[in-house]
Amino acid sequence: MTTEEKAGQVLLPFFTGKDVEAHAATIERLHLAGSIIMGDNVPRDPQGRVDAAGMAAVNQRLAQATVADGEPWPGMIAVDQEGGLVARLGTPLTEWPAPMSYGAAGNEALTREAGQGLAGELVPLGFNTDFAPDTDVTMGPKDPTIGARAMSADPAAVAVHGVAFSQGMLAAGVLPVVKHFPGHGSVTADSHLSLPVQPAGVEELRGRDWKPFQAAIAAGTPMVMTGHIAVPALEPGVPASLSAPTYAALRGLGFKGVAVTDALNMGAVAKQYPSGSAAVMALQAGADLLLMPADVSQSHVAIVGAVKSGSLPPERLDEAARRVATMMVWQGRRGPAAGIPAGSSAAVSARVSASAVTVVSGPCTGPLVPGAVRVAGGGPGDRERFEAAAARAGLALGSGPLVNLIGFGGRPAGGDIEVALDAPWPLQGSPAPVRLALYGRTDAAFDALAAVLAGKATAPGKLPAAVGSVPAGTGCP
Repeated sequence: MTTEEKAGQVLLPFFTGKDVEAHAATIERLHLAGSIIMGDNVPRDPQGRVDAAGMAAVNQRLAQATVADGEPWPGMIAVDQEGGLVARLGTPLTEWPAPMSYGAAGNEALTREAGQGLAGELVPLGFNTDFAPDTDVTMGPKDPTIGARAMSADPAAVAVHGVAFSQGMLAAGVLPVVKHFPGHGSVTADSHLSLPVQPAGVEELRGRDWKPFQAAIAAGTPMVMTGHIAVPALEPGVPASLSAPTYAALRGLGFKGVAVTDALNMGAVAKQYPSGSAAVMALQAGADLLLMPADVSQSHVAIVGAVKSGSLPPERLDEAARRVATMMVWQGRRGPAAGIPAGSSAAVSARVSASAVTVVSGPCTGPLVPGAVRVAGGGPGDRERFEAAAARAGLALGSGPLVNLIGFGGRPAGGDIEVALDAPWPLQGSPAPVRLALYGRTDAAFDALAAVLAGKATAPGKLPAAVGSVPAGTGCP
C-alpha cells in the first residue's frame, strides 16, 4: 500500500446529512477504512421509523467505496448502538433498555443473548461493527456521562457482562468495541464538552476501571476504544486517546488488537487540538484507528505530511494500518453473517427488563396498587407508554396511588411510588414509601413495571449501584 492508502486505512469518518454519493467519493479518494453512521444519516419513513431497506442501500454503497481500490478485505460499516440512551437506530429494530439492566438482572446467559440479538438485527442493514458494549465502571451520581450506560458499579460484574455481551455480538457476526479505556465512569466531567481528569493512581485503576478491559482482552476482544480523559498518573494534561503512556498501559494488559480513539470531533480534543494535529498525535501515541476526525481530508493530509517529514515514523503507520487490515481480513474470513429481521429480538429485550426491575424500597410480593393508578413525571412519551402498559396489565387510570416517573437527569418529586427510568440514584432523595428502578423506557420495560405494580410479576433485579445509603445488591429475594 502507498502512504496515502495506509493513511486512509487508519481513518473512520462520519458525514453529515444524506449525501451518500459525496461521502462514498471521499472514501474512494482517501482510501478510508469505512464509515460510521450517525443519527442524521439514517433514512426514515414518514412516521420517523428507520427505513431498513434504505439503510441497507446506504451501507452497501459505502461498503463498495471501501473496496474500490482493490483491497481484499471488507470496509468497516459502523454504528453506535448500545441500547438505552445511545441508539442511533430505533423502530422497527428492537428497542433495548439501558445496559445497566444487565447488571441488575445478573444473568450472564441473558446478557449474551441480548448482545447477539441486538447485533443480529444490525447485520441485514449492512453493519459489521458496533461501538458497544460500554465497559466503564460507574461511580454513581457523580458520573455525569456514563450513568446507566454502564452495566454496574462493580468491576467484576461489568467484566462478566461486558465479555458476555461482546461474545453475543461476535456470534451474530458484528465486531464489538469495548470502551472507554482507561475508564470514563469514574470521572466528573463529560468529555463531549471538556477534558475530564482521572485522579486515580495506576494501582487504583488496575483494581477498578481496568478489570473489565482486562477480562475483555483475555477473552479476545478485537477492539478497545480509548477515551478523552486526562490521567495525571499516566500523562498529565493529555487526553488518554492522544497519550503514549495510555496505549502502553493498554498493551501492557496483553491487548494485541485495534486501539481506536473516541470521536476526535468531541470537545475534549477538538477544542485543544486542530483536526490534523489530533490525528497525527493519536497515531504517534499508539492509536491504530482514528474515529470521526473533525475534518477527514485535513487529517489525511496531516498524516501523509507527518510521514514525509519524519515526525510520524512510517513503521508506526504501517503497524496501525496492518492491525486494522488484519482485523477486517479476519472479519471477512468469518463469512457472511445470517442476521435476523428487525424487531425479532423483542422478546429478549422484554426478558431483560422483566429480569432487571428492582425494588429499592417497598414490599416484594402482592400488588403495589389497588387496581387503579395515576402517573406524573417522566420525559417525552414516558407517561403515554406507562399508561398503555398499565392498561395492558389491567390497571385503571386516573385514580389511586400516584406513580412518579423520574427520567434521565430528573429528580424525585414525591408521589406514592417513584420509579427511576434510567440510573437508579435519583431515588436517593425520594420520600416515596415504594421506590423502583427500571433502567429503561421501552414499551417492554413499562410492561415489566406495570406487571410488578399489578402484582402479576415479582421484581427480581438487584441494585447494580448504591442508592444513597441503600447498598448495591439490594433487591427482592
